[in-house]
Order: sequence, then C-alpha cells, then structure tokens
Amino acid sequence: MQNVIVITGGAGGMGTATAKVVGTDHKVVLADVRTDRLDAAAAELAGLGVDVTAVHCDVTDRAAVADLFDRAAGLGTLSAVIHTAGVSPSMGDAEYVMRTNALGTLYVDEVFHDTAGAGSAVVNVASMAAYLVPEELLPIAQYALALTDESTFLTEMLTACEVVPEDMRSGVAYAVSKAFVRWYSSAQAERFNTRGQRIVSVSPGSIDTEMGRLEEQAGAAAMVTDAAVPRWGTPQEMAELLAFCASSRAGYLTGTDILNDGGVVASMRERARVAAQAG
Repeated sequence: MQNVIVITGGAGGMGTATAKVVGTDHKVVLADVRTDRLDAAAAELAGLGVDVTAVHCDVTDRAAVADLFDRAAGLGTLSAVIHTAGVSPSMGDAEYVMRTNALGTLYVDEVFHDTAGAGSAVVNVASMAAYLVPEELLPIAQYALALTDESTFLTEMLTACEVVPEDMRSGVAYAVSKAFVRWYSSAQAERFNTRGQRIVSVSPGSIDTEMGRLEEQAGAAAMVTDAAVPRWGTPQEMAELLAFCASSRAGYLTGTDILNDGGVVASMRERARVAAQAG
C-alpha cells in the first residue's frame, strides 16, 4: 500500500507548498476548514499529478479530526501528519487563537498517535513567537492539563493572557499557544516512541504567506528588517524542511523544535546582550 501523508491547513501557503514536495512520492490528504480554498488547492495539486484527497476538517472538533484520520488510513499506510493548521493574532480573539493552535494541535496529534503505526511521524508547526515571549509569562506548569482536563487547561491558558490589556491578549495567546506546541512536541516524545512514532515541531519566522502578511503591520516587518537574513522566508523553504522532518531521512529526529526564522531570534538576543553590556 502507498504511504499517505495528512497535511492540515492544506489550503494555506505552507500547507500547499508542502503538499507539492511530499506529493511526488506519497498520497496526500489535504485538510482545511475553508472549503472553497481547499478545493482550489486540491485542484492545483491534482493538475501537478499529485494523488490528493481533500477533506474538510475543523481541527478544533475532535470528532472531525478522528474522521479525517479514518479516511486517510483507508487510503494506504498513514506515514505522517504535517500539522500546519493555525491562526495568527489578527485572525481572532484570545480564546479562538488558543482553541485553534493549542487544542487543535492536541486533537490532531492525539488522534494520529492512536491511529498511525510504527515508523510514522508528527510534524507540528509552532512559531518563533514562542521564543520571544518572556518565560515567566508562560504557564508551563499547566500545560500537562491538556492531556487530562481540557476545560481547566483552556481556562488556565486564557488566564495567563490577562497580564496585558484585552486588545493585546490575542498576541499573548498566540505566543502561549505556540509555546505549548513546542512543549507538547518535546514532552510527549517518549510516549510517542512507545508506538514507534516520532514527534517534532518547527518554528517558522515571518513567512511570505497570506497569514504571515497579516502580521506585517503588527511588528513582523520590523523583525524581518533586523534579522540576520533580512527578508521574509518563502513557503517553499518551509515546505522542504517540513517534508524532511516527516521523512525517514529524519529517523533519529524527535522531541525537539527546529527554529527556522532567518536568524530573527538570534539577532534580537545578541542585540539585547550588547545593549545590556553597554548600559
């Protein structure tokens, strides 16, 4: 049976770009909540010769996620999920951001864990924002609640966002939710390995996609200008990395995060160090 890769957020820039890379030797199940854009992306991929199946899926609905993986498993051997689905601060309030990014990741990964076999891999998309938020603002001690008490977990995450005025909370929710993705992708590595599975996360910087550009006026443009590589990343650059992480070539890679941000975090930290010394 042919190997199958599920790509959530498949109608987005990174998702579609990644499908073009992995679609050369895998069946692709493309999932997204936006039906019209999903159909257009699937048609584009089919035109390139990719064996693609489009599935409408809201990752915040665990039953829908279960149906997604049931369909994928029926098409062949489920080898990986590349979870690019997520929302940025400009796309909704703090609760919407937290539900989509944190609980959406939990649902996708947990259902994959229970469905896929040995040799499979989860690749989650986190964010460089998880590196930039002060650690004291992160409710790390409460992250494990996601596995036992989702309601309390969500309450604790949103409470952590209340340190800033309401109009800034979606931004904090984004950073906190993506830090959770990093934590989960590390903390659950040993558990996933009991089923012969790998789990990693990748943290993009400012990527030239529709969602990435939504944050251009909110500070992303300034960070790009001050980065070691002073430009926006391309969806293709992210796609190649995501595809590698999902492949057997990365068979020893698990429980870690790869920061792919053009040196934004490195540059900011070094400038802060120099400024502190000068002061």
